[in-house]
Amino acid sequence: MPTFLSEFSLIDRYSAQRRQPRHAAVLGIGDDCALLAGRPDHELAVSTDMLLEGCHFFSDVPPETLGHKALAVNLSDLAAMGAEPRAFTLALALPDVSASRQDWLDEFVHGLFALADRYGCELVGGDTTAGPLNICITVFGDVPCGQALRRDAAQPGDDIWVSGELGNARLALGALRGEWPLAPDELPALRYALQMPEPRIALGMELRGVAHAALDLSDGLAGDLSHILERSKVAARVDVDSLPRSSTLRAQPLSIQYQCAVEGGDDYELCFTAPPSRRDTLLALIPRIGVPLTRIGTIHNLADSAEGNTSVINAHKAHWFDGSGFPISTTWRSFDHFNEE
Repeated sequence: MPTFLSEFSLIDRYSAQRRQPRHAAVLGIGDDCALLAGRPDHELAVSTDMLLEGCHFFSDVPPETLGHKALAVNLSDLAAMGAEPRAFTLALALPDVSASRQDWLDEFVHGLFALADRYGCELVGGDTTAGPLNICITVFGDVPCGQALRRDAAQPGDDIWVSGELGNARLALGALRGEWPLAPDELPALRYALQMPEPRIALGMELRGVAHAALDLSDGLAGDLSHILERSKVAARVDVDSLPRSSTLRAQPLSIQYQCAVEGGDDYELCFTAPPSRRDTLLALIPRIGVPLTRIGTIHNLADSAEGNTSVINAHKAHWFDGSGFPISTTWRSFDHFNEE
């Protein structure tokens, strides 16, 4: 194994087997730009996410799982739009290119490409530089014209749904930070949820023409749902007791359950709205995609003037109730990089 890599030999080392264009690229790695062939009657969905050591992941996270997560969080954005993955670019800042770092890179790209190959997502370019460990991926996907799932399309009367379980990643993070104790046999599955999220690509594609609005839950339900409400100019009523939680999370005090399932991030599940007439269609998807879907609330007008109750449902807000219908007065918020406590 070489003991020194230059910027360009580093690129060659980890992109050589990906240099031949596949289904997405007319021209792949090796020129100043990649060339992607547009598909007739489709729009190109593009998203970028950055993962910074010490902010988005611990320094001791296994590199193979980090490679998986780096791409998974980007593919999750495509899923939220109902897009099919096509290609991605990778920009990587590395503190060094020592022999141990090259071993780290071997494992990192193994995890990255294992997920990429599952979804037929082709590496078409990127960049490397020296600096604190930082991973930036841009993904490209296809969605039929006019069928993209957007944040501004929720309608009054829609049901609110979420996929999978909420709060496991935040529960794991809290345990790793020492915020709360977990039994040793409980942590591995939760840590897997934190480090190896599964992008809901199949679900996103199935939601075309069924759901009205959608997004992925990266920063927590409370904050992410508010993006749909603000963009769609609607309000929401959410039953907190209906939120899908693992048995491990349900065993925690209620305050921790709420903190993880409502405010916690890194779930990468889909939250979407759909008319009540689509309930049977959505429930029929569950065995096909292998992912639970749970109805957690409803979309309302900005003011529920029909009942004269503007204090309960008002502008651009999610209002939280327990299973008995009593309002919960707690103010919840989600993760914000520039307002982290």
